[in-house]
Amino acid sequence: MSLYSEKVMDHFRNPRNVGIIEDADGVGEVGNAKCGDIMKMYIKVKDGILVDVKFETFGCGSAIASSSMATEMIKGKPISEALTLTNRAVTEALGGLPAHKLHCSVLAEEAVQAAVLDYYKKNNIPYDEADFKCALCAHEHDVHGEES
Repeated sequence: MSLYSEKVMDHFRNPRNVGIIEDADGVGEVGNAKCGDIMKMYIKVKDGILVDVKFETFGCGSAIASSSMATEMIKGKPISEALTLTNRAVTEALGGLPAHKLHCSVLAEEAVQAAVLDYYKKNNIPYDEADFKCALCAHEHDVHGEES
């Protein structure tokens, strides 16, 4: 039995939405100091819809697959729906992750929230901090795990 599902392997070998959006409306960068994974998520928003989403991930196959799946799950969706994306949903969509790799799906959730939070801040859009618990927690530490 393989440690990784076919879907994880597919998203690792053929990641979707890789790259940079030069004129991104929001950018979120998060990292995990213990494993060294760093995710950067870029969003382009038009009329409240995520019309484009791209990512750059430095990390293991599970981190790349989680980033890829997260972009697929939120692209074309309203921002409000993207904010409901959970690490559990990413993990389930991938057909599961080994327990020691679940933090990769958490990073994907945090990166999406961080990008949306950046968009809200740049555009002076009021927001409820409760919607950004992951992103705000991630912002308390820089991507190297040190307090900022």
